[in-house]
Amino acid sequence: MMQQEQENISPANTLVKYDTPILLSEAIKKKGNKALMGVSGKNKQALPPLQTTGSERLTQTEDILNSILPPVVFSENSQQWIQYVSSTPATRLDVTNLEEQLDSNLLKRKAKETGICPVREELYSQCFDELIRQVTVNCQQRGLLMLRVRNEIKMTIKAYKQLYESSVAFGMRKSLHAEDGKTEMELKIMQLEKEKAELDKQVKEWQAKCEATEKREREKSKQEKKKFEEEIAFLKKQNQQYSQELERLTMTKTK
Repeated sequence: MMQQEQENISPANTLVKYDTPILLSEAIKKKGNKALMGVSGKNKQALPPLQTTGSERLTQTEDILNSILPPVVFSENSQQWIQYVSSTPATRLDVTNLEEQLDSNLLKRKAKETGICPVREELYSQCFDELIRQVTVNCQQRGLLMLRVRNEIKMTIKAYKQLYESSVAFGMRKSLHAEDGKTEMELKIMQLEKEKAELDKQVKEWQAKCEATEKREREKSKQEKKKFEEEIAFLKKQNQQYSQELERLTMTKTK
């Protein structure tokens, strides 16, 4: 089983076309220090100036490809192997196959069609790298220009990711702050509801007292009215009796 020595995707699982693996020792004998160019940051250097002669152009194309898409080093059967990105020009069939592989992998790995999707981003990045490889093999200048475009896109995506993560963190802080405020507000609401219930209880008690007082006052007023009416009736009757007695006495003296 192969053991990767760097955190790259295995060539077997990527859309980028790689050459057949060779022994690392043979690659070092053949290419010297350039054999490990780009592997885990080793021998990382600026791209060489563009050449026009055939052999120099081929070597330079390979160097550019290795700088853009570093080779993969792995262990198998106690031996070190290295696999370089292919410098073979792409045919029309290769482009068609690339499109089919991209669509197939998008379906197989269930990539989302819209929105943020790491799987879709990874597959399209691999596809773009393969297109850069194909273009670089045919025209170094166009390949390097596409490399600049790729790097700019990655920088933009990274900036958007940082902005998104910052926004999420800010939203989380606001949410936690709102939760704290919500808890405090809920406690205050509970306290106010308790006070309201106590006041409602007092209102009912005072209403009951008022009704009882009104009832007593009505009964008292009714009794006093009855008493006054009885006294008035008694006084009227007594007055009538006095009037009759006075009239009788007056008539007796006249005779």
